[in-house]
Amino acid sequence: MSVHPTAIVAEGAVVPASCTVGPYCTIGPNVVLGEECELVSHVVLDGHTTLGKSSKVYSFACVGIAPQDLKYAGEPTRVEIGEDNTIREYVTISRGTAGGGGVTRIGSGNLIMAYVHIGHDSCIGNGCILPNGATLAGHVTVEDYATLSANAPVHQFCRIGRYAYIGGGTTITQDVLPYSLTSIERNNHAYGLNKVGLQRRGFTPDELRELAAAMRLLTSGKLNTTQALAEIDTMLASGGGEHVKYLAEFVSNSERGVIK
Repeated sequence: MSVHPTAIVAEGAVVPASCTVGPYCTIGPNVVLGEECELVSHVVLDGHTTLGKSSKVYSFACVGIAPQDLKYAGEPTRVEIGEDNTIREYVTISRGTAGGGGVTRIGSGNLIMAYVHIGHDSCIGNGCILPNGATLAGHVTVEDYATLSANAPVHQFCRIGRYAYIGGGTTITQDVLPYSLTSIERNNHAYGLNKVGLQRRGFTPDELRELAAAMRLLTSGKLNTTQALAEIDTMLASGGGEHVKYLAEFVSNSERGVIK
């Protein structure tokens, strides 16, 4: 095991021999690292935290710290992080709260850039990109392959659908449609399909056409949400694909309403 002599690894922490712990890192007694993790320097891992294999955490990041919730009274809540994640400088990830399920959960293959904050009881999927200064309040859900942009704050209990793309500085107070482009430059509206991102993820031309048609129904402003969903149901009855079905279910199940 490569542990710098200035690092502090508490008794009880699990740090495999394949890991690298840089100078001035602090690892708490209830932390479990996977194989081949790297902590660059000055990293704080606290609480009941697991970090999956081949993840890299950069300087001054604080992971598993107590939640910024006045109701929190020291309960043994958790942070669970998957494999192959990159967590850059000054990122803060709070552990969960008893009232919110007790776990802040992050999947695998995510890029979490500098100064990102992930609040308590949030759930991040796989393959997401959270750029510099993105801020997730407590209880936020970010689904697979969603991309935020710099300095985008997300309100508590919002849900960001999979493959969505959010423009820089956009304030999110309602759910973000999956597969959509949403930006403050368009008055905080969804304004179309994230076509380039979907092409990069291997979506077929037919899938893109179906999704574009469904997105137009939801975002054109000519139909209200109920009417748009009725039109999408008709599309599904004539053979619409799984992605259109998921889009309709996302809208139907939204508790905060969706940005249209």
